[in-house]
Amino acid sequence: MNRILLCLFLIFIATSCTELQQVVNQLPQGTSGIGNDEIANGLKAALDQGIDRQVKKLALKDGFFKNELVKILLPEELKKVDKTLRDVGLGNLADEGLRILNRAAEDAVGEATPIFVNAVKGISFADAKQILLGADNAATQYLQQSTSTQLYGKFKPRIETSFKKVGADKIWNTLITKYNNLPLTGDVNPDLTEYVTQEALEGVYTMIAVEEREIREKVSSRTSDLLKRVFALQDRP
Repeated sequence: MNRILLCLFLIFIATSCTELQQVVNQLPQGTSGIGNDEIANGLKAALDQGIDRQVKKLALKDGFFKNELVKILLPEELKKVDKTLRDVGLGNLADEGLRILNRAAEDAVGEATPIFVNAVKGISFADAKQILLGADNAATQYLQQSTSTQLYGKFKPRIETSFKKVGADKIWNTLITKYNNLPLTGDVNPDLTEYVTQEALEGVYTMIAVEEREIREKVSSRTSDLLKRVFALQDRP
């Protein structure tokens, strides 16, 4: 009986070791010893790369306007303004109104990029490994949740300044005045600064997420040893 029990025990041990080895073989090679701090630094590096490669593009002319992912469209209450102006032959003014909203966002992002860089430096990842192994935009989502309120407070004044700088305030005052003076229309007075601020911030996070996804999916996008080591942990065999 003892001999039978011993044999069963040895078979159990051998089976368990085989299963354990299979689990080990599925883990990415060369990633042992990576702690939460290094993973957090890798996530910050990915976000920094997103800012450097993607957000800076938004600051260029047509960075928002010709990027369908982030192009700022008219808010719902202004769609009737746009249609009405086009119906009375003011299509060019309506086109310029849309273009100038995007110009204000482009200008503001250019001035505010250091704000995003500093925000990334200040992030404290509570569970960096969980974020690393999460969704393909998990780090960007964490950045948005951690910084959106702070960034909004700093970003909105930039939008206000940019509105004046690119002439958006004058164009939209003219556009709204012409619409309000038309017969059979109700007056509108939208807060375009608030609207563009929210849309511009959303656009920034969208483009950072694009770069994060690239780094997660393409080894060639991991441009440093840190990124290669850290993101190898989330690679699937």
